[in-house]
Amino acid sequence: MIRLAFPRREKPVSDFVAARHIDEEISFVRNDYEVNGTIHKILENSVIVKISEDDADRIGVASNLTVVSHKNYSVS
Repeated sequence: MIRLAFPRREKPVSDFVAARHIDEEISFVRNDYEVNGTIHKILENSVIVKISEDDADRIGVASNLTVVSHKNYSVS
């Protein structure tokens, strides 16, 4: 068992982030192109979003999963 010298403090979560859920549709702008996708995983400061293969090619990412900051997307 590993014990941490400093216990992790819980950080307050904004109402916007608390309202997010898996498979929710969002949109964001990347490389001057508006992209629509669905939330795959919710992280503390961002979400992992599943996008189409065509959108992945257009914005120049290697896979159909990309990370988007909570500050940079809107709910569709």
